[in-house]
Amino acid sequence: MPNLQRMSMFPYQQPDLSGHFGPYGGSFVSETLTHAIQELREAYARYQHDPEFLREFHYELKHFVGRPSPVYHAARTSREMGGAQIYLKREDLNHTGAHKINNVIGQAMLAKRMGKPRVIAETGAGQHGVATATICARYGLECVVYMGAEDVKRQSPNVYRMKLLGATVVPVESGSKTLKDALNEAMRDWVANVDNTFYIIGTVAGPHPYPMMVRDFQSVIGKECLVQMPEMLAEQNIPAQQPDAVVACVGGGSNAMGIFHPYIPFESTRLIGVEAAGEGLDGDRHSASLQKGSPGVLHGNRTYILQDANGQITETHSVSAGLDYPGVGPEHAWLKDIGRAEYVGVTDREALAAFHYLCRTEGIIPALESSHAVAYAMQLARTMRPDQSILVNLSGRGDKDIGTVADLSGADFYCRPSCQGQSVKGGEQPIKIVK
Repeated sequence: MPNLQRMSMFPYQQPDLSGHFGPYGGSFVSETLTHAIQELREAYARYQHDPEFLREFHYELKHFVGRPSPVYHAARTSREMGGAQIYLKREDLNHTGAHKINNVIGQAMLAKRMGKPRVIAETGAGQHGVATATICARYGLECVVYMGAEDVKRQSPNVYRMKLLGATVVPVESGSKTLKDALNEAMRDWVANVDNTFYIIGTVAGPHPYPMMVRDFQSVIGKECLVQMPEMLAEQNIPAQQPDAVVACVGGGSNAMGIFHPYIPFESTRLIGVEAAGEGLDGDRHSASLQKGSPGVLHGNRTYILQDANGQITETHSVSAGLDYPGVGPEHAWLKDIGRAEYVGVTDREALAAFHYLCRTEGIIPALESSHAVAYAMQLARTMRPDQSILVNLSGRGDKDIGTVADLSGADFYCRPSCQGQSVKGGEQPIKIVK
């Protein structure tokens, strides 16, 4: 059980009744969707504490998803970094290969209870699309998944998986042909088919109640860690009950919020979100909304977004399709502003190096999204003592990224543990690529 002595009376009760996390969040939707959003709010308010709903949800997590997912001590990586002990929360071992299935089950259960036979979703890396197609097949729901045409190309294995599961995959050719554009098209579909359609949003963004609802379903990740980490740390004779830092990648931010939220009261545990720095934060080829963006409205909520001087959304870039998004969940924006969480960037090259390093050091193939978090944890570990610990949310497996990595890396790609680069915040050292 959590060590209550390390908890404070942290004044955090978010969101408010209107779905605001401080000045962020809310519900900015067309009049056509107002009734659908209100219907969803009422349904979630009815079922979120309903014993039968929760019993079914946890049954599905245990018997269909395979929870609880384990925490793994990356002992060899920890030794080679020469600092803190690194632990991985193995969401990659879930059925469908990522954290996305946790949230999708909850929303699909709501769709059934609301009498909505048709489900739509958007996806970037494809893991949310696969999870949605999976649960629709299980529950007998029609499934349509919108995916940017660029992401269809770089995530072809997941496209085929969705089709095998009976979903219709719609490539989106507008804009940058990535996640933002897929979400736009899904919203248009919802407006046109609001009476019979349930929109399963895959991240902690969108109009209220989505940021809260997705967070609640994903919080199973952090709740499990609170129970698992004392035992894991005790095995290494570390006196602390909980990790010194929790690290997770942030695009929209659902995997990060899932592990962060239960840790918010633990003020001695740093919460670190890792954004996609792409080709570098000094240019415009990145997806670092929290570090380089400004407040604005996108996809039904107010949050930090990447926009130009005229308020137009700018194009983003990341080697990982799931982080290639110009906004972020409103709760992350609030955690940043109040200083409870900190947000950093990892470049494409650093993430690719960490991807290969984890493959060859721990025998684990991580998703490129998760590789961003792994890369920063490796940097951070070097600045800490061996009796300290870092918990990384390994949000997904990397099968889907094999083609992308092969195209970018070449057969001789690897990273030596001794690689060093210019200093970053706190003297931490980035991983460099060595060919």
